[in-house]
Amino acid sequence: MSVALIGYGEVGRILAEDLRARGVAVSAYDLKLDTPHGQPLREHAAPLGVVLAASAAATVHGATLVISAVTASQAVAVAEAVAPAMAKDAFFLDFNSASPGAKIRAAEIVHAAGGRYVEGAVMTSVPPYRSRVPLLLGGPHAGALKPMLDELGFAPKVHSAELGKASASKMCRSIVIKGLEAMLIESFTTARHHGVEDAVIASLQETFPGLDWEKQASYFFQRVIEHGRRRSEEVREVAVTVREAGLEPFSAAGTAERQAHIADLADAGVFGTRGQPGFARSADWRTESDRLLAALKDTKT
Repeated sequence: MSVALIGYGEVGRILAEDLRARGVAVSAYDLKLDTPHGQPLREHAAPLGVVLAASAAATVHGATLVISAVTASQAVAVAEAVAPAMAKDAFFLDFNSASPGAKIRAAEIVHAAGGRYVEGAVMTSVPPYRSRVPLLLGGPHAGALKPMLDELGFAPKVHSAELGKASASKMCRSIVIKGLEAMLIESFTTARHHGVEDAVIASLQETFPGLDWEKQASYFFQRVIEHGRRRSEEVREVAVTVREAGLEPFSAAGTAERQAHIADLADAGVFGTRGQPGFARSADWRTESDRLLAALKDTKT
């Protein structure tokens, strides 16, 4: 059995580590390999024995299973790039947080080339669970893929034989989760500016006593600063999903803008240097909030 990973970001690297620990042959490709940012990916892959390919198509040659774990906007493009090079009847597992419509378009491309497309909806953050993250499978080939994923150490559940249902579940969840991230950053940073953060947190704690708001805020700040770009693209796919239901995505659209705004500031170095100590790693959300407020103040002046 061999697995090809398209996308060697945080999720791709975690999957590579777990698959190699099981002795599975792994090949991978990421667009960053062709840029100055590719060296850390090469340094990660080498000791694991992950073979880094020169192109997406070259990565999937002969693979039993292809896993696409890229940004949401590239989900269909990846299917177009690799489907013609896949082995007949090979599985294509779409890990991406894309809309049901995008998943259906990707499936059509893979099926037309003779592959077996399965949508995968990752239902919570990957790092704490790693390859055992709760995963909903969808599409006519979901049942056939599940035993292979079980053997590889995943935690899959067949959600529906109809394409788009698993993705819709993920997208609707993201309206809340990604929205909470954006709202908490907006609320707590505004409260910090006005010096009322302790009162706000005390009130929230009284209303929702089961949540550690200090800890949750620090976690949300970290995740959005580190992964806001990917999250903003996901929430734009969420907005597409909402429109497919006939609703105007007021909440999702605002969330996408806030996530993208934080990503822009992170790229500009407001929260420190990526990969270096101090970058979005504070145990206290106030540190990152103060950085954000300082950057906004500098912009106005």
